[in-house]
Amino acid sequence: MSRLRARCPDCHTLTAVALGEGYECHSCGRSFGAGLVRVPAAWGDGGESMMEAARLPLPYPDVAVIEEPTLVEQSLALAAGLPERPLVLGGCCCSHVGAVEGLAARHGRLSLVWLDAHGDLNTPETSPSGNEWGMPLRMLIDSGTVTAEDVVLVGARSLDAPEEEFIVRAGVHTGVEGIEAALEGTEAVYVALDVDVLRPGGDVEPFMPEPGGPTSEEIAVVLERVAASKPLVGAGLTGLAGAPGNAESVQRFTRALGL
Repeated sequence: MSRLRARCPDCHTLTAVALGEGYECHSCGRSFGAGLVRVPAAWGDGGESMMEAARLPLPYPDVAVIEEPTLVEQSLALAAGLPERPLVLGGCCCSHVGAVEGLAARHGRLSLVWLDAHGDLNTPETSPSGNEWGMPLRMLIDSGTVTAEDVVLVGARSLDAPEEEFIVRAGVHTGVEGIEAALEGTEAVYVALDVDVLRPGGDVEPFMPEPGGPTSEEIAVVLERVAASKPLVGAGLTGLAGAPGNAESVQRFTRALGL
């Protein structure tokens, strides 16, 4: 499908057409705040549940499904096929790489709000597991797609020692208190939300739960704050288990972002 047309989630036709930052279905008349890009991939061992989660039904027009044999090809296809305002549904956090690359090329200097229980700041040399899903934020910083001073890592509580060292050395902002500094001076913002940032036992089932963390309500407040502070050019949801109930639960976050 082109960037202008998409399948309407209500009437299932291909007449949902991009109008500025949103979509309107010319068949049933419904309007939407984003175009949905599905990335059913997990670049690591045992991530099948995350791949299934990229198929969850969300009430946004389906613009594209990105299924490529390598992460490099995935990122290139994503960057080339983004709608005006994408909502990316992974898969693992590597789905943010192509999205941020494409949006940075389109909009210039971007802030990146990365909500995750993990740092995603490893390299192939520092990663204990070797899974690429533990590296995407570092990929984006090392490539120059975003600068460390424009990045804030929120909710991280399971960090490897090399990640902690990199945060200090590079100047990555951390915590809710670091959001304002990361947004300063940029043109727009992309929000990367790995749901394992949430406290386990809530209404969203993550692929890799970590003890502690904020509630869904607290994260929704953070998202509302970000969306009110800077133009939101895209967002991504990752790290979900393939549980059917996740489809409805995560919509509180897209609503908080104004999508």
